[in-house]
Amino acid sequence: MIFTAKVDKTALKGTPVKLEGNFQEVGNNAPIIKVVTPDLQEKTIGGEGNKAQLIIAVPSLDTPVCDAEARRFNQEVAQHEMIDTTIVSMDLPFSSAKFCNVAGIANLSVTSDFRHKAFARNYGILIADGALEGLCARAIFVISKDGKIVYKQIVPEITAEPNYVEALEAAIKAGNAGASCCGFCQ
Repeated sequence: MIFTAKVDKTALKGTPVKLEGNFQEVGNNAPIIKVVTPDLQEKTIGGEGNKAQLIIAVPSLDTPVCDAEARRFNQEVAQHEMIDTTIVSMDLPFSSAKFCNVAGIANLSVTSDFRHKAFARNYGILIADGALEGLCARAIFVISKDGKIVYKQIVPEITAEPNYVEALEAAIKAGNAGASCCGFCQ
């Protein structure tokens, strides 16, 4: 089940968790945000681009579920060059670099929102209370080439994995499509 209300919901081990920020809906223009790569450079996500974007938010790569999710997406997107895949967490870039080396992550970017929490705030997935306060909720956004949010998944239980098939189908569809500014080419 995916929540699509104005205020998104998630839970940690069954206990409701509040999210804060600018809640995004399918059809919105994707906010343009800078996140930090393991080599301390900035990567821009959101907005228009020559590829569809698959943006995967996780609380921390240093957990079994986030680790499994990153490895699965790394494997799945390897054959889809038309998708720019980015994982965003609040982990320090140094930890992200270590994770990539250990896990063999090579087909996606692993980034951090630790500096300003701009991604989590602008996409409405900043955990506002509880044990994981200040981290990203587990969520997936697919951004079309023309910068629109075409898919959103807020995982209802933070300790659960997302719906991989649904997210990948949306990303592949967006990657294969042209810009959707007038709808003619879709």
